[in-house]
Amino acid sequence: MRKIKGLLILYFSCVLFSFTYAQEGKYTIDLIPAELLQNSNAVKRIEERKLVIKAIDKAIFYNKYAITILNEAGEQFAEFYDYYDKFRTINYIKGSLFDAAGNKIRTLKTKEINDISLLSGASFVEDGRIKQFNFNYKTYPYTIEFEYAIELKGVFHLPTWTPIENENIAVQSSNFSVECPTNYPLRYKNINCSTGQPVIIQTSNSNAYTWKVENIASMQKEKYAPEWYQITPTVFLAPTDFAIDNFKGNMRTWAEFGKFMYQLNQGRNQLPENIKKTVHQLTDGLTNKQDKIKILYEYLQKNTRYVSIQLGIGGWQTFDAYYVANKGYGDCKALSNYMCALLNEIGIKAYYTLIKAGKGQKTLLSDFPSTQFNHIIVCVPVNKDSIWLECTSQTIPMGYLSSFTADRDALLIDESGGILVHTPKYGIHENNIVKHIDAIVNEEGDLKTKIIAVYKGEQQDNLHQIINGLSKEKLMDYVKNKIELPSYDVINFDYKEDKQKIPAIVEHLELSASNYATISGKRLFINPNILSTSKDQLKTEGNRKNNIVLNDEFTHTDTVNIVFPKGYNLESIPPSTKIETKFGKYISTVKVQENNLTYYRYREQFSGNYPVTDYGDFVKFYNDMYKADHTKVVLIKVE
Repeated sequence: MRKIKGLLILYFSCVLFSFTYAQEGKYTIDLIPAELLQNSNAVKRIEERKLVIKAIDKAIFYNKYAITILNEAGEQFAEFYDYYDKFRTINYIKGSLFDAAGNKIRTLKTKEINDISLLSGASFVEDGRIKQFNFNYKTYPYTIEFEYAIELKGVFHLPTWTPIENENIAVQSSNFSVECPTNYPLRYKNINCSTGQPVIIQTSNSNAYTWKVENIASMQKEKYAPEWYQITPTVFLAPTDFAIDNFKGNMRTWAEFGKFMYQLNQGRNQLPENIKKTVHQLTDGLTNKQDKIKILYEYLQKNTRYVSIQLGIGGWQTFDAYYVANKGYGDCKALSNYMCALLNEIGIKAYYTLIKAGKGQKTLLSDFPSTQFNHIIVCVPVNKDSIWLECTSQTIPMGYLSSFTADRDALLIDESGGILVHTPKYGIHENNIVKHIDAIVNEEGDLKTKIIAVYKGEQQDNLHQIINGLSKEKLMDYVKNKIELPSYDVINFDYKEDKQKIPAIVEHLELSASNYATISGKRLFINPNILSTSKDQLKTEGNRKNNIVLNDEFTHTDTVNIVFPKGYNLESIPPSTKIETKFGKYISTVKVQENNLTYYRYREQFSGNYPVTDYGDFVKFYNDMYKADHTKVVLIKVE
């Protein structure tokens, strides 16, 4: 950690910067190093982000940046937008447009800035809004420059610095500085910062921390890569002491953060008398704790619905249980709090639990207590186990979390504070698809088939949402689009759910497909893998940069019986394939007896984070599966 005392260096660097970028033509494309233009749709010319923490309840964030848009694909970086609410005020916005030679074309007028509500189709109430603007200039290359300041009423949320914000954008210069009082210990976490610790400038009144990067070529997103922040330079900030909306807290530890959350929502679990009466009517006759939890969870599902409500203290304070009982709706905070209140009424302790939700969003900076969460669920300890409740869903069974919140750290809240816990992981044995397919291929190569498929665990998550969220007509459209056959008709379909702790969906399909088999002279070519052919054929070109991350574990099993026309003999058959790797397993066999073809396919995938040096083996595994999945049985007609 480098410490530079005094302001002399800071003063001269600011003067030098102002002089350099005050020149006409400062954004000419000729000043971009050639290596930054390669594989880039845009180049970030400058970025100056500065956070000034004035007190535990006040901060100001300044940002000035310029981006050169190289082509149409770079247009995503040309738009300005930022949000504001009662805790976040945008003080001013300035903007300018420059041509390829760096000449200013025009400046932004305040009246041109759009002020848009954050209210969306999935939201009911929000107090946030967005300031948005785009020059809509289409003569490439061109440069946009924006400068703005935001006043933060509270330091509960602090900005993150990610100079490489997306793929295909290079960075010529970006810096991030934080100024805070000398008695305020700034908490930060560096990830992938080549300079390591920040430069620190100390004065008698404040400390200033600065991070900087220069001339970083654009990155390409790679399949099966870690999360973006894990592979790019990133600095996370978090407060120590903070105040927001008359609430004070501390975030040095998860325990202290949990105490703040408990304080924030304390006293909001009171139920109306009529609901208390209903709770006892439902449960007083039951002796088993799990039965009581189940009946109250199902009561919640039948009598409430999810509505996003982002009001109050930054969207973190829940609406009270009385509100949900009377309105019949709430967001994840309110519904989870209500569920805890229902259980509390009969003496069952349940815990309000913060979690970072989203498929593939499993990583949490467990060593850096901060506001990393976006969702609330409920944990109910039972004996030596726990029952987890997703309170925003009206359809999933008690105890099942799905890939949305499974297998990740979460912060359990109680009166003593917060404690990190881990949600259940669904693995090889829980996540599977088993298909039984009976088919007939006629002389013209047309196929008729009946399919029974059982989807279980995380392998049924998407299907569960679809069949519970679509009308019968829309569901038919989904079925028609999900089958990857050249030309087919859906004759019949049906879905039945088994709502056990690990849920399953049984699918019945009846299809007809024209020209499924290929006819060439006397020969009939049949791919016995009707519904499970691999989609990924990976390439080895270029140098893989990142580790291989497989988030999902599953098994897929297909058993296919195809009856083909009599009068054909077997000419060639794909060899049996067996592949065993650290990434998973694959087995396929084909047998032909008389005019009956039997195909068996088994696929197993393991989860894990594998070193980049394994990428060649990973590509071979996937491509060998792809090849095996697309081989055909060749039959020849007997004269």
